[in-house]
Amino acid sequence: MVLGLARLLAVLPLSVLHRLGAICGYIAYMVSPRYRRCLSTNLRAAGFTENALLRQAIAEAGKGLLELPAIWLRPHETVARWVTGVTGWNLVEAALARRRGIIFLTPHLGCFEITAQYYAWRAPARAPLTALYRPPKKKMVEPLMLAGRDRPNLRLASADLRGVRVLMRALKQGEAIGILPDQAPGVGEGEWAEFFGRPAYTMTLAGRLAGASGAQVILAYAERLSKGRGYHLHLAPMPAPLAGELPTRTLNRALEGLIRLCPAQYVWGYNRYKVPAGAPAPT
Repeated sequence: MVLGLARLLAVLPLSVLHRLGAICGYIAYMVSPRYRRCLSTNLRAAGFTENALLRQAIAEAGKGLLELPAIWLRPHETVARWVTGVTGWNLVEAALARRRGIIFLTPHLGCFEITAQYYAWRAPARAPLTALYRPPKKKMVEPLMLAGRDRPNLRLASADLRGVRVLMRALKQGEAIGILPDQAPGVGEGEWAEFFGRPAYTMTLAGRLAGASGAQVILAYAERLSKGRGYHLHLAPMPAPLAGELPTRTLNRALEGLIRLCPAQYVWGYNRYKVPAGAPAPT
């Protein structure tokens, strides 16, 4: 049933999906007090207090959900060509020339699913990308997600020790990997660092992989354009750490900078500040 609905949605034009998604975003916001509280609290606590921005964030969250079937099920070339502009591709070309690997850090901002697909389509055939993969909580979605990410030049690595080894091997071969850096890590896989003025349990994996491999770290997000006109891919280097700054805080500061460029398209409904079971409480 889920796959059938996804296939039905996938054939709709992107503009229609985004219009329907905006409606679904408002419905979810109205019917779920928990989601409404999380989205509103996170947005306003980060300093974004305008009601107009709140309304935009509600709509964009719905667009992000309904565009997924098309991103996963439409032909690879079709999806990649929805990226109508790219800023910073020279960073990718320079990193490929170094042959030390690339670590793409793609937060839950804009259409984060399309960034890996675009790289896999545009990069040389022998420069695959391996994306860190964590199974969704709703098991019925997993087969659809796996099918949608089964693209040429795109591989998956499980979010466990075996998957980390796969990522490290890819970097040593000069390949690219992709990580969602704002996912709450498990116990022992993160540390507390400030994120928009509040402590957030932040992954240490990206920093460890970069330090061990010498790979180029590139920030990436695909901005969702209005009226279903596609996406604009933004690529940027990691900022230099400030004096005495821990790597996890440098990471969060970099993500804050991206989000401030396009705050309405961040997934504020995600519980970024939760305390993982067994993790020490923030100090």
